[in-house]
Amino acid sequence: MYKVKELEFIDLLSAMDHAKSLNEFVSIMGPDFEVCGMFGVDSVIDGKCPDGVAYDWNKASRIGRVKKERM
Repeated sequence: MYKVKELEFIDLLSAMDHAKSLNEFVSIMGPDFEVCGMFGVDSVIDGKCPDGVAYDWNKASRIGRVKKERM
């Protein structure tokens, strides 16, 4: 069983779907673990995170960066 707030769910997928629908910071407690956060806020639209912060991380500019700095 997985618990979100006061509700119990038979599987993790159902618990996560409910957590996403709440649109708030919640904890999902399972038999072996607990995970917390805002579920379903993993999108970047027009260069902005859901909270309005600019998303400017670029993996390409980080590859080999440490090696180049040592030279």
